[in-house]
Amino acid sequence: MPVEASLIEILACPACHAPLEDRTGADPAELICTSADCGLAYPVRDGIPVLLVDEARRPA
Repeated sequence: MPVEASLIEILACPACHAPLEDRTGADPAELICTSADCGLAYPVRDGIPVLLVDEARRPA
């Protein structure tokens, strides 16, 4: 389930405050930090972004 575009515009990475990229069309559905230094991937569950650093993963 995609996250609303208006919500994506105001969300930021909790770790570094960079904008997030919407990858909810992929499997798994995630929001990816756009910072080259951070790059954490936050899960989206039932259309709700889980913006907890402890729940994020580092993309390979």
